[in-house]
Amino acid sequence: MLSTIMKERTSEIKNTLRLGLPKGSLQESTLNLFRKAGYNISVDSRSYYPVFDDMEIEALLIRAQEMARYVDDGVLDAGLTGKDWILEQGADVHEVAELNYAKGGLRPVKWVIAVPNDSKIKTVRDLNGKRIATELVGFTKKYLKSKNIQADVDFSWGATEVKPPYLADAIVELTETGSSLRANNLRIVETILVSSTRFISNKKAWKNKWKRQKMENIVLLLKGALAAEEKVGLKMNVPEKSMKRVMTLLSAMHSPTLSQLSDKGWYALEVVIDEKIVRDIIPKLKSVGASGIIEYPLNKVIP
Repeated sequence: MLSTIMKERTSEIKNTLRLGLPKGSLQESTLNLFRKAGYNISVDSRSYYPVFDDMEIEALLIRAQEMARYVDDGVLDAGLTGKDWILEQGADVHEVAELNYAKGGLRPVKWVIAVPNDSKIKTVRDLNGKRIATELVGFTKKYLKSKNIQADVDFSWGATEVKPPYLADAIVELTETGSSLRANNLRIVETILVSSTRFISNKKAWKNKWKRQKMENIVLLLKGALAAEEKVGLKMNVPEKSMKRVMTLLSAMHSPTLSQLSDKGWYALEVVIDEKIVRDIIPKLKSVGASGIIEYPLNKVIP
């Protein structure tokens, strides 16, 4: 059914990329990333079909847990999902790029084994004969088998953190910071998988010259938007006598762009730096002679 719907929606356009966007926890961060990359996207709360201002992209919102399967089957040409769900589905897809972002920030997420703080379970070996609740059933079973551990692994439909100790002895749960686990009086026993978002392609679609180029262009812009997330641009005027000291402060950065001003002995300097250090470096630049310092946000940084 889904395959038929997608084909009907793309039948009038010669070159179309059928793209899956993750619905759920990754939805807003993904849409914001695409917007920062330069795509204008409209999303109706009652529709699963976001509208791009690029007529060559036909998008569908679908849960990240299912994405890899539909890309593998060819219903979608490409999609964004976590490495964890690619492994869970056992999908045979081409990984075009790793995109380091998640629901809460620019970091990978972890699947961890967690137990109540007062549990006697201290190591993964102590899970023998125990009951584990998780949404990541297939991968968890494979992981335990690789450790020669026999345990009952049950699918969890949600609210997994509240299941120990009465409904499960332990859980395997996704976490970014561990705050939700701590709030539910759980402690981490072991990390079994570190996962990040991947842009994936159907293998047949990847062999199509037009679709491959389209996907590579999208990834280039998405990576550029991610690279800009933690950086800002700085512009300033620098007198020639202060240039050496200013350049010393900026020595850890890429070479700044310099251009001579109409006022003799003055230069305009522009550089991209990490946002986390800008509040420390601006006063120092001012103290060694830089003036007219302007900080500005970035949408994309393309290497």
